[in-house]
Formats: sequence, C-alpha cells, structure tokens
Amino acid sequence: MEGVNGKRVGHLFENISSFVRQCIFSVLNVGPVPSHIAFIMDGNRRYSKKQNLLDGDGHRAGFSALINMLKYCYELGVKYITVYAFSIDNFNRRPEEVASLMTLMQEKIDELTKEESIINRLGIRIYFQGNLKLLSDRVKSAAEKAMVKTSGNSRAVLSICVAYTSTDEIAHAVQESCEEMWDDIRKREANNAEGNFIGLEENGKDENEDRIGVTDVDRHMYMSVCPDPDIIIRTSGATRLSNFLLWQSAHCLLYSPTALWPEIGLRHLIWVILDFQRNYSYLKEKKKQS
Repeated sequence: MEGVNGKRVGHLFENISSFVRQCIFSVLNVGPVPSHIAFIMDGNRRYSKKQNLLDGDGHRAGFSALINMLKYCYELGVKYITVYAFSIDNFNRRPEEVASLMTLMQEKIDELTKEESIINRLGIRIYFQGNLKLLSDRVKSAAEKAMVKTSGNSRAVLSICVAYTSTDEIAHAVQESCEEMWDDIRKREANNAEGNFIGLEENGKDENEDRIGVTDVDRHMYMSVCPDPDIIIRTSGATRLSNFLLWQSAHCLLYSPTALWPEIGLRHLIWVILDFQRNYSYLKEKKKQS
C-alpha cells in the first residue's frame, strides 16, 4: 500500500513539475531560443568523492543529469544537443579506469536505445562524433547500432562526442579535404589524358579552384551534421574549452556554473537562456560580420 501511495505521489510531483516547466518555457519562448546547446560534462569524479560514492557512481549520476537536461532542452524547443562525453586525452588515465568507463559507456548506450527510452519517446536521433576507431570493439559496435536504431528519429539531434578532441577533428577534416581535392585532380588529369578536353578552358579560369577553403574543411568536420552551437555550458566553474568545438565556437555564448555536472539542473538552463536572450543581438551581429 505504501508503495502504491509512493508512486501516486511521484506521478503527482512529476505532473506538477512538468506544468511549471511548461509555464516557464512558454515565457522563455517569447524571446529567441538557441537551436544548439553543447555541454562539457565536467565534475563526475569530484561529485563521487564529494558524496563518498563508489567508483563509477558519479558517472551514473551524471547520466541521470544528462537525461534530465535532454528532456528540458527538448521541452524548450532546442533542436540540437551536443555533449562532450570522452576525450582522446582521457585514454591516458589509468587502464582500469578507462576499462571501467568503457563498460559503463556501453551499458548506457544500450540503455539509451531501448524502445521505451527517452530517446525514442522524444524522437531524438543520436550521432557519435569522434575518432571511433579508438574505442573498444564492443563500445564502437554499440555506438554504431545506436546510430542505426535512431536514424528514423527526427524531432531532435543528440551528438555524443567520444574519443574526440577538436584538434583531431580539424586534422581529420583537412585530411579528408586534401584527399577529395586530389581525387578531383586525378579525375581531371585522367580525362585530359584520354583526350577529353571539355571544360579544360573553363577550369583554367579560376586559379583558386585547386585550393582548399574553409567551406571544404567545414564539410568534413565530424560536427557537420549540426549548426554551430549557440551556447556552450561547462560545469564545475572551469572556463576552459578543453579542446572541444574550437572550430565551431567562435561566436557562441560560454557559461560556467560552479555546479558539478551531476548537480546541474533546470535553474542553470533557465539562467543561461536568459543570458543568451540578453546578448542575442550582439551575438547575431558578430556572426554577420564573420
């Protein structure tokens, strides 16, 4: 009987919370709402120590915070959410810690793609961004399956950056752009060698045709599936980007609440949205000038 009453109280509390959020978000939607928010999920280990939790429990609490933030962003109308889950530099941690994190990552990826998960209930498509070859076979396989399973979802996009650094992303994009350019050059040379000179004169008109530009690199970025972020939130009070979205963050708002990642809540999101709206005209003008 107590269990039934507890569930009823829980449902009632959730319904009231949902109603309050709807009221708040209705007011916020009067102003501009960001289309893309990115999160640096910093502070899971410190939260675990602070709360005297077992190893890994801080990251589990962080996963719960991620689910809540996904729900809030979706209800607010944010189309793209990106999270920095695991840096390439994190592979330098103790082997047993990396192995534990990989196991936990696989567990949570499988949890995200269950039919009754919030991802499928809200219609969120998942992308895993980064050098996925560095992941263990099991985690890589789970990530690839998750992308396939959610490929039909279209209401929102969650990009999870794993085995990622921005410098690696830029190097990858430049390499891909070079290979694409060389392929085009070889094709033209092959056509010319066969006596097909159609368009040769036209090709010679533009001396910049065989040069790689910013748009070429941009197309080959891991994050090319999303617009540049409007806001980057890094928890724990740190103001470093830590090699995250360096290419894409030239004109976005940065927010660094002192809360550790598992402690992040609705109030932090509301505050940064209000700050974004206060600075919207300035940010928009800066984007136009670039």
